[in-house]
Amino acid sequence: MDRKEMAAFLRARRARIQPADVGLPGGPRRRTPGLRREEIAQLAGMSVDYYIRLEQGRGPHPSRQILGALARALRLTDDERGHLYNLAGEPPDPPDGPSQDVPPGILHLLERLDDTPAYVLNARQDILAWNPLAAAVMTDFMAMVPRDRNVVRWLFTGPAIERYGTDAYVTQFARELVADLRASSGRYPGDRGIADLVAEVAGRSALFARLWDEGEVGIRRGSRKHMTHPVVGELDMHCDVLYVPERDQRVVLYTTTPGTPSHEAMKLLRVVGTQDLSVR
Repeated sequence: MDRKEMAAFLRARRARIQPADVGLPGGPRRRTPGLRREEIAQLAGMSVDYYIRLEQGRGPHPSRQILGALARALRLTDDERGHLYNLAGEPPDPPDGPSQDVPPGILHLLERLDDTPAYVLNARQDILAWNPLAAAVMTDFMAMVPRDRNVVRWLFTGPAIERYGTDAYVTQFARELVADLRASSGRYPGDRGIADLVAEVAGRSALFARLWDEGEVGIRRGSRKHMTHPVVGELDMHCDVLYVPERDQRVVLYTTTPGTPSHEAMKLLRVVGTQDLSVR
C-alpha cells in the first residue's frame, strides 16, 4: 500500500468535486475547493476520523468494501478506480462482462472502409458491428438472431468445422479461437455469458470440448484466410486484428493484395452485395 500517493490522490479527487455535483449546497463559507472531508466520509459511509487518517497517509489498510465506497463517493472513472485499488495494494475488481457498446469512432471507421470487409468482436466473440462488405464476404448478419452472431458458436456448430485436421486454416483458427475464449474467461470470471457459451458449445461439439480441456490460452492475432465465395470465387485474404483496449474489443479486417485475382474478386463483391454464405 502506497499511503503517501494514496493520500495525495484522495485529496486531489476530493478537491475536484463541487457540492452541487452531489446535491449539497455551496455557500460563501467554503474556504477550499471541492467537498469537505466530513462530506466525503458521509457519502462513503465511514467515520470522519477514518477518512482523515487516509488523507493524511496514516490510515489502516482499507478493505475492498471501503475502496468501492470511496470510488463511488469521489465519482472516480474506471481508470481512476483501478488506480485507487492499485495504490491500496488490491487488484481492481474485474469488469462484470465483455462490453457490448462499440465506440462511435470505431463505427465511423467501419462506415469509411467501404472497400475492406471489417467487423467488431467483443471478448466473448460476439459480432457487434460490421460493414456491408463484411456481410457480403461472410453472411447476412442482419438475417441472424443476435445470439447466433457469435464466432465460436458459428464455427463449432457449422459445417466448416468438419474440415478440422485437413484444412490448415480451419484447424489453426479453431485452436486460436478456443485459446482466445479461455483468456477471456480469465478476464471475466463472473460472466455468465462466457460460461453458458462454453457449456453449450461443449455439449454440441466434442472437438470444442477437447480443445477447451487442453487449456491452451492465447490472444488471437493476424493470420491468412482463404475461402471460396459462391459468386466471385476464390478469395485469399490477410486477416488483421486491431485491438480497442478500453472496451476489450477487436476490429477484424480482411484485405487482399492489389493486382491479384482475389483483389479483383473483392472489387466485384462490392457490386454483388450481401450473400447468404456460411464460413468455409
